[in-house]
Amino acid sequence: MMASELQKPIKKNRGFYVKMRILHKGRQPEKSLFFRYYQWILWFSFTLYFLTSFFITNKPITLSKPRASGSKLSLPSRVLFESVNKTSQQPYLKNSAMFKDLKIFIYELPSEYNENWLSNKRCSNHLFASEVAIHRALLNADDFRTFDPNEADLFFVPVYVSCNFSTVNGFPTIVHARSLLFSAIQFITKNYPFWNRSQGFDHIFVASHDYGACFHAMEDRAIDNGIPEFLMNSILLQTFGANYKHPCQDVENVLIPPYISPESIRKTLEKAPLTGNRDIMVFFRGKMEVHPKNVSGKFYSKRVRTEIWRRYKGDRRFYLQRHRFTGYQSEITRSVFCLCPLGWAPWSPRLVESVALGCVPVIIADGIRLPFSSAVKWSEISLTVAEREVGKLGQILEHVAATNLSTIQKNLWDPAVRRALLFNDHMQRGDATWQILTSLYKKLNRSYRRSRAPSQ
Repeated sequence: MMASELQKPIKKNRGFYVKMRILHKGRQPEKSLFFRYYQWILWFSFTLYFLTSFFITNKPITLSKPRASGSKLSLPSRVLFESVNKTSQQPYLKNSAMFKDLKIFIYELPSEYNENWLSNKRCSNHLFASEVAIHRALLNADDFRTFDPNEADLFFVPVYVSCNFSTVNGFPTIVHARSLLFSAIQFITKNYPFWNRSQGFDHIFVASHDYGACFHAMEDRAIDNGIPEFLMNSILLQTFGANYKHPCQDVENVLIPPYISPESIRKTLEKAPLTGNRDIMVFFRGKMEVHPKNVSGKFYSKRVRTEIWRRYKGDRRFYLQRHRFTGYQSEITRSVFCLCPLGWAPWSPRLVESVALGCVPVIIADGIRLPFSSAVKWSEISLTVAEREVGKLGQILEHVAATNLSTIQKNLWDPAVRRALLFNDHMQRGDATWQILTSLYKKLNRSYRRSRAPSQ
């Protein structure tokens, strides 16, 4: 309050003085009929004033149209609005009817198989971290988790194999994956009877790596190694998917998206909404080798990224960057099209980031199979360009921009699409863990318990 305002006479004090004079009956002489009538009118006015103030102050506020003063919400409506938003973001757990009575038992393994790895914070935040995110979400999914293994349909084995980071290049190294998983199975068979009775048929593992349970980043080596024999009967939740026969998906599997932190997406969107200004037409930041032949003798990205760099590095429509930048998500929110070319494997975390941040993904990876196709209509929110057509990218994207771009963006900006590809510690209706449970429910024929239950 300003000093000039403090100096102004406050009329309210005068009213209070009059009221106290009226109440102080002991010192007043006998009142005339006129004075009593005036006193009654004054009392009635005060009573009406206070009642009216009470109802105005406590009037319900319509949440869909909160009261505003200028462009800012008034305090009462702001509190209610934020409260409702917070509630809407709470985990949606009470939905057993959706999955009937699906029950999952989570093995409590010694900490060296999972918890110890979390001492490195990267373990729960890098592109392979879905193994951590799924474990956390299932631990919190009370409606679907059972602590009694005898009533379980499926068994989840929480082993983190992607958190062993190379001291040389900082990338996850998974050379220990097979031995760590085999050790976990030995522990299970020693302490529980459920693996042996079905040979792992109703057990679930996460393989969030370049070529899934083949556990190698190079395709030829991955194929040579193959999927370990001890996992061949189980269900694999894996990021690798191909729409043709491939040895590394030759097992019962559910295709899942790579991990992108939902918190990072939320913070980025707070600064730049989906429908904001997009002044970059085509964006890509990442490894683009001028000489793509790796030290292993293999060509990185099948030369696709190198071809993109050579053809479009001087094109003003293309914003291409080869070096790391921690704030690159802000560049995605400024972009219309985001290139998602293959790396060593067909899939890329850019696919999820592009969708979540409203940039039309341009998928350049022949034969890729995409996750959750029943929930995410990929053909309606993305573009697919054949690897051999990279040289025509410019004209292809110009054509889309001039024709059906607005339709694609409308489909892409549906919140349900973004939700389906993100993992939350507490599962929400429609999110990535929800989609996994939907897929697992379709595999209940693998439940040993149900196969042994008497027919109705």
